[in-house]
Formats: sequence, C-alpha cells, structure tokens
Amino acid sequence: MLVTVLSSPHIPRFARSGVLLIVLAVGLTAFGTGCSDGAESRSEPETTEPLGIGKAVSVPIPVAITTVVSPGDEPRSLLRRDYPAGTVQQVTLHTSHRIAQQINDQPARDFSAPALSIPMKAQTDADGIDLTLGTVTTPDPSLAKALTKTGGSHAGFDLSDLGAITALRLEPSPDTSSPARAALEQAFYQAVYRSIAFPDQPVGEGAVWTVRQEISGGVTLEQVTTATLTKRDGDRLTIELDVTQQPKSAVWNLPNNAGKLDIQDYVMQGTGTITVDLGLPLPVSGTITVGGHQGYRDPRSASVLQQTIDTQVSWTE
Repeated sequence: MLVTVLSSPHIPRFARSGVLLIVLAVGLTAFGTGCSDGAESRSEPETTEPLGIGKAVSVPIPVAITTVVSPGDEPRSLLRRDYPAGTVQQVTLHTSHRIAQQINDQPARDFSAPALSIPMKAQTDADGIDLTLGTVTTPDPSLAKALTKTGGSHAGFDLSDLGAITALRLEPSPDTSSPARAALEQAFYQAVYRSIAFPDQPVGEGAVWTVRQEISGGVTLEQVTTATLTKRDGDRLTIELDVTQQPKSAVWNLPNNAGKLDIQDYVMQGTGTITVDLGLPLPVSGTITVGGHQGYRDPRSASVLQQTIDTQVSWTE
C-alpha cells in the first residue's frame, strides 16, 4: 500500500494532523493491532514502524470461541491435529489486500498493497509451529527489491487444543528492511484471522460450527466465521467458510490521539474453502476472500471517508 498524507481544507482534521489514512485503514481490516503498511517507504517519511522492527516479537491473539450449530452425520469424531514433534510441511501463503479510499467528493484513491507469495517450511515442536521463510515474491518491483534480504526469517504460531492460533511469533532476519518487515507482518496477520478453530465436540460430514473472535484496535471488531465440514476423507477435511465482521462500537478512536470518527457504515463479509490434513500443521490448499465497504464521519466537520476493501488469503502446497 502507498502511504500518502492528503492535504486539503476540506479534509478532516485527522488527516491534516499527519495521521496516515492508509495506516488507519489497515487497523480496521481484520489484521489486529500492530499491523502496518508493506510499502511505506515509497511515499512520505512519516510512517508507523512494523511490530517486528529490530527484534523478534510474540503477539497474543484473542481467544476464539467455537459453538456447534449442527453435529452433522454419523460417524462423528473429535477434529484434532495429530502429528509428532518434528513433522515438516512445505506450503506457500499467498495474500493480497486492495483498498480504495475517497474523502467527500474527491476522486477515489487506490492504496492497495502488493500481493505476496511466501513459501515456507513449517515444522512442529512442543510450542506449536515454527516457520522458516523461503524466497518471498511480489509483482511490485520496489517491494520485491526490499524482500531480497528476508532469507532466513522466521515466524510461528502457538496453538490451542482446538487448533486456534493463540500467538503469532515474528522474527525477521537482521537485514530485513522496514518495508519488507511490515509487508510480512501484514500477510501473517491476514493468515491468522483467516484460520479456523475446531469444535469441542464430535462432528461428522455436514457439521456446522461458528468461531467468534474479537479483533482489537482503534475499533474492536467481532468476527464470526461459520464453518461447514462438507467432506471428510480420512484425515483430510474440506471446510467451507463464511466470514462476517461487525464493529462493537459506533466510534473509532484514531491512533496518536488524533480524535474520533463516527462509524456510519461497516460491511465486511466473505467466503472460502480450505482443505486441512489433520496430520499436518497448516492448510494444504484453499482460498478465503473477504471484502466490503466502510464509511466514517468526522463529527467536527462534514467530512466523510469512504473505503472499499478486498482481501484474499490462499494456501498451496
């Protein structure tokens, strides 16, 4: 995403004060706190540093609560990951994030992030899943150059008994630049909030369950994922997903004490299908797309910010 500070006498005060619109947008698109833009250095110098700058970090992820709606057909059993420590899986994470923004009647601006493909080796251990990143690619030339020094970077997931991600670990290699760190961070947040937890009771084909999770930020979102087990072949599961998000407040408290915005409109929803092997730590395939539109109003002026957002997460072996 490009980061641009817009200037106009008709723009809300939060923009005039130097708060980056694109950083604000990221805070409301289901990546949780701490996410930042993957191509910040290509524009204004006033940016938000990525969480992992200069050090390894471990970020707790809000608890996911599962509820069975229908247990499905017989035979039924508990869905649980079952692999020994040291299990290795090669998988590639693909992410994209598109944003169009408009202030009042000004022309819409495209702040989309470059798509990323992140090949990785996942290895299980007593604490969860350790990820060793391979050569990360993107169609964006500037970011592609920044990503050339990410070799040897690590990430990881801590998991609950139900397979929910409880913590995200990020450890970029020392030579990784700030734009590259931020891009990796954003991609892994997308993956975290598009993951699925299993129900706590036996289920069979046709089972439906929901996963509720809060996503904290300037606005606390409630994300509800409805999962349907459409097929089971031994340990291999095909799961259809339906995702919705709603803000739990009518007000957005902007970063850096820049004020508040009233939330006038917020629609984010999407669908997808993933294939999971219970003997492997990560999805083996699948795509989840979530998008929608959002509208915010500065209560101290007549200015309105509209955003149209589309995100996609895919897994391939």
